[in-house]
Amino acid sequence: MQFIEDIDGLEALYGEPGAASIRKVVNHLTPLYKKWIMASRFCVISTVGAVGTDGSPRGDDGPVVMPLDDHTLAMPDWRGNNRLDTLRNIVEDGRISLMFMVPGSNTLIRLNGMAKLTDDADLRARFEQKGRHPATVIVIRIGEIYSQCARAPMRAGLWERDDSEGLPTVGALLAEASHGEEGGAEYDAAWGPRAAKTMW
Repeated sequence: MQFIEDIDGLEALYGEPGAASIRKVVNHLTPLYKKWIMASRFCVISTVGAVGTDGSPRGDDGPVVMPLDDHTLAMPDWRGNNRLDTLRNIVEDGRISLMFMVPGSNTLIRLNGMAKLTDDADLRARFEQKGRHPATVIVIRIGEIYSQCARAPMRAGLWERDDSEGLPTVGALLAEASHGEEGGAEYDAAWGPRAAKTMW
């Protein structure tokens, strides 16, 4: 198998980018990009650190991020599994990418920038849910924002189908990975009520 080892060789396979793909890029929240991002309750956040890369889903009951100004977004870090992969990377490196999604729209909005982590009490309090505050908030300085070509969601029929029937449960995946020491049907049965109590 032959691999592409240089940028010139890569670009020769594809040619020049379309003019619109360059012109759509902005370095701050314009009114329309802001409207789109504020409609998004879910995004995928990607970071890089000393031990590698990480991609993590983030969702909220309302906008997944809060604008602090036209160049800065804040994202609460709500309860999860405490692996802290994303947060470690932010502390170590700071480079961040987000892909915002809105169910029903094949458009995706991408954002690249730099992030820092804070436990500032006043900022955490702005995200209060049911009397609880996030442990930390990710503060994102926008480098660039742009819309993503819709072909990938269109090819996948992302919002038009349900392929979940027959998939293994998280309990089954955990049982497989732990060689039966954890997981299984009991884990799956307990997960729903546990998640409902620990959502925030």
